[in-house]
Amino acid sequence: MGQLFSELRPEHETFIKKQRMFFVASAPMDTDGHVNLSPKGYDSFRIISPNEVAYLDLTGSGNETSAHLQENGRITIMFCAFEGPPLIMRLFGKGTVILPDTPRWDELVNDFPLLPGARQIITVNIQEVKTSCGWAIPFYSYSKERETLQKWTLAKDEQELLAYQKENNVVSMDGLPTPLGQKLFPAVGGDNEA
Repeated sequence: MGQLFSELRPEHETFIKKQRMFFVASAPMDTDGHVNLSPKGYDSFRIISPNEVAYLDLTGSGNETSAHLQENGRITIMFCAFEGPPLIMRLFGKGTVILPDTPRWDELVNDFPLLPGARQIITVNIQEVKTSCGWAIPFYSYSKERETLQKWTLAKDEQELLAYQKENNVVSMDGLPTPLGQKLFPAVGGDNEA
């Protein structure tokens, strides 16, 4: 059934590369704060090494993961087989937010497709990889990617996108500042530079 590993093995990498979506979980330190769980799609996930992965994060209605990572770094990424043999894989680790116009961004961004609305790259230093059976997960067949987010983003000019980010991506639901907010809007997102 379940197995624990200290890093990604070649068979794990093969499994990950076949998946069309993944889930990201994070939480604030405050036990009254909101635990966040976000599904992610598009061709946005990359394996950097057996102990590091990254995903391109797009502008959305919130920025919870970013705020949580800045506060405490804890993150879990989960992949789930909806086709083929059953398997669930969780990557437990410490995450870092990489913003545009930084050396690490320049190092990583070319590994991803140019998706509109890219606001940050999340990297994860993997501490543990855990697999479990996934025997109760139903089969689902992939049809196609939704174009809605990309069309929504492309319909906005740069100033409109920045205004949306200022309204929705500067602080978490619990009031924690995000690195993006602190960089773009220091008076709103906090006093520290990202």
